[in-house]
Amino acid sequence: MSCRALRALAAVAPLLIASGCGTDAGSPADTSTSTRDHHAANAVVERVVDGDTIVARIGGRSETVRLIGVDAPESVAPTRPVQCYGKEASLFLAAMLPAGTEIALVRDAEARDVYDRLLGYVVRSNDGLFVNLELVAAGYAAVLSYPPNDHYADVLDRAQAEAVVSGRGLWSACGGPDVPLD
Repeated sequence: MSCRALRALAAVAPLLIASGCGTDAGSPADTSTSTRDHHAANAVVERVVDGDTIVARIGGRSETVRLIGVDAPESVAPTRPVQCYGKEASLFLAAMLPAGTEIALVRDAEARDVYDRLLGYVVRSNDGLFVNLELVAAGYAAVLSYPPNDHYADVLDRAQAEAVVSGRGLWSACGGPDVPLD
């Protein structure tokens, strides 16, 4: 993990420790879990769909999981063109979460979006990497807040500001998010 990611994780660690775990956990304000329990796997990655969506096995069933708070450029949407840095974002997420990776899914205020996808913050169980944050910090996704699912918005906003100033990822390659490929 990079120094940047470690600093970002250190900033969010107290929030992660205070968060609930899994699809049946309490809200992020729930303080009943310990650090050890927080990173305990409650899902396994089956595949990466694109830069902000995965399919995970949870309790014997497959669920499409939309990562909360991030918006990666489009790479597979049937009704939208492939966007600048979309393929790179998908590959980056796939490298972080190869099939079989154990993860802890942490929810926010709402369990599902309008497309019936499970909404989640994703923490890689083997090392505690906050995947949503790493996507933004490394410049593979922009922040996208949808209240009331905005528990980590401030942390993600700070990571994005640093990525923009440093010209990481899509900020230098595309000039920002939502840019169609030429």
